[in-house]
Amino acid sequence: MTTTSQQPLSATTYDVRVWSIRTYTGKTRTSHTVGWRVGPRRHQRTFATLALADSFRADLVSQTRHGTPFNRSTGLPATAGDPAEGRTWYAHALAYVDATWPHVSPRQRKSTAEALTTLSLALATATNVAPPVPEVRRALFGWAFNATAHRRRPDPVDVAALAWMEEASVPLSCLREATWLHVALTAIATTQSGRPAAATTVRRKRATLHHALAYAVELDLFTANPLDRIGRRPASPTTALDPRVVLNPAQARALLRAVAEVEPALEGFFACLYYAGLRPAEARNLQRRHCTLPGTGWGELLLTGSRQHADAAWTDTGAADEQRPLKHRPAGQTRLVPAHPDLVAVLRRHLHEFGPGTDGPLFVTRTARGGQPLAPPYYHPVSMGTIYRIWHQARSAALSDNADGSQLARRPYDLRHACLSTWHAAGVPPAQVAAWAGNGTAVLLAVYAHCIHGQDQTHLQRIETVIPPTDQR
Repeated sequence: MTTTSQQPLSATTYDVRVWSIRTYTGKTRTSHTVGWRVGPRRHQRTFATLALADSFRADLVSQTRHGTPFNRSTGLPATAGDPAEGRTWYAHALAYVDATWPHVSPRQRKSTAEALTTLSLALATATNVAPPVPEVRRALFGWAFNATAHRRRPDPVDVAALAWMEEASVPLSCLREATWLHVALTAIATTQSGRPAAATTVRRKRATLHHALAYAVELDLFTANPLDRIGRRPASPTTALDPRVVLNPAQARALLRAVAEVEPALEGFFACLYYAGLRPAEARNLQRRHCTLPGTGWGELLLTGSRQHADAAWTDTGAADEQRPLKHRPAGQTRLVPAHPDLVAVLRRHLHEFGPGTDGPLFVTRTARGGQPLAPPYYHPVSMGTIYRIWHQARSAALSDNADGSQLARRPYDLRHACLSTWHAAGVPPAQVAAWAGNGTAVLLAVYAHCIHGQDQTHLQRIETVIPPTDQR
């Protein structure tokens, strides 16, 4: 950071100069431009008639004569009665984090902090004492927008970066102007390297901006959300599932056999994803008392919640895991899922050979780092790091060289995709598949339809039963 005795400029100044009106006469119309300077920055407004331009200029001159401070960013007089004028965007972002922090998940907290960091850097006026951008980014993301981090004192470097941000942040009132809104939207649509951001990232960060401005409406700082006036919309992300990631039954069973060879205690975990369509977080939370596992035939799994993996820096407890309700459902709601006979057999074998962990979770951490076995009792759910490590080992062993280098089943979650696609291809009504999967019917049809490998011939044969082919010989 540059060391200098000069202080950052304040948001307002009395250093204002208004120039004469400039008239431009073109072939089809005449325009009149009012130009003025606020501090070192030049501003101008163009009007269709001389009367409008003269009225606007007269108002600027009147404000300067009455000693009204002007906003450096907008170039307009700072309105004394405007509550948004006395609050910067950065101060409002901090208030928004404090208001929403207790009500959102750790993942949502982290996502919000990422978006607000991007926006705050974009909505800051440049000065000659600005710290390096990485320092400001770290201070915003790691401390300012993380309420958990407030339990510790910030580093001196963070203090300096945040002090600069407090001075450089534009007034919240600037967000009424389309110009500043476009600055913010351009920032969230671009990565740190200057490339276009992914559609999902843009939509997520834009949603954060919209919610932050909606909070300003709640506080009576704005009368309406200014972002609603902006016509530019982010591209819709692709929702349809890539069929290349979906396993067919033979491939899925081969992968499960490979898992059993690499880590037998996790065969049941991956079998829950494939045969019952569980999300990984739901399988990590599965309890013995919630499993109905008969000696033969189909069983049932009662899902009561999920065990989400989150960065410990964003949780209230400081733990890496957090108990959450089922996705898209309020706390306390459950979901009943059928258990395929093969899954019943795998889970019965799992309980016989390994038993559940303390308090009943089926899949727990049984080895330490380096693969050293741990002595019971086992308290902690199996870590996502272990899940991914075993998955990649089994995938390399089970799939052919061609498939191993493809998109096929690159993530454990793709087992769930294969399950839901298979249910759908088997003719189970979409509403029933959606209920078992914990999805909406519209999501199911948009994402999972026609994703099961090897079904094309079956579909063609069904068509031939209705329209038999004629003998063309």
